[in-house]
Amino acid sequence: MLYTLLPVIIFLILVSLKQINEYERGVVYTMGKFTGILTPGWKLVIPIFQAMRKVDMRTKVIDVPKQEAITADNVSAKMNAVIYFKVTDAAKTINEVENVYGAVSQLAQTTMRKITGEVTLDELLTNREKVASEILKIVDKTTDPWGIDVEAVELKDIELPESMVRTMAKQAEAEREKRATIINSEGEVVAAKNLAEAANIMAEHEGALHLRTLNSINDISSDQSNTVIFAVPIEVLRAVEGIGKMMNKK
Repeated sequence: MLYTLLPVIIFLILVSLKQINEYERGVVYTMGKFTGILTPGWKLVIPIFQAMRKVDMRTKVIDVPKQEAITADNVSAKMNAVIYFKVTDAAKTINEVENVYGAVSQLAQTTMRKITGEVTLDELLTNREKVASEILKIVDKTTDPWGIDVEAVELKDIELPESMVRTMAKQAEAEREKRATIINSEGEVVAAKNLAEAANIMAEHEGALHLRTLNSINDISSDQSNTVIFAVPIEVLRAVEGIGKMMNKK
């Protein structure tokens, strides 16, 4: 009799044997009621009386589709995001929400539109990390009863209307021109100070102007194509005039 039942017993054991991988947990129901969580390994689940659903405990990524929202200063913007989350309580994930992926995605979409409406366009563009952090807080808090831990939210692309892009480009060009004007004016101030200092030195030292003149002539004469017209200093003219008068007296 035992040998007759042995194949049946082996068959029932094989049918009841379930493998749970290291990154999974098994949610067990006995006659429709939740009765426990199975850890990784080979586990027995009695057919007909028991059922098991596996839950992947690894970090998952959801690509939130592009959403159109209005900022606090009434600018239309389209943006999408990526959400990283993982299951922390397999029982809650199965028992509290029907489709955890769809639920997290829909929650992220509505939260993105809500947070975008609370910030200006400049804040959205310059403080993307802060905006993403606010979205993370709301989504993480809401998904706690589902046994979900939201690890990160990253804003990917922010798309603006074409007219706004052109306006921002003009503003950036104006800022660059303004900065260039300031830099040029600062350079003119420095140059004027240097020229004034050089003029003072030449005024205090009589030979400085002559040395500078000779140096300039030397630089110009290095190129044979240049024609140099040399202005004789007034002191030399006076000396020649004095010599001429002396010769006339003789």
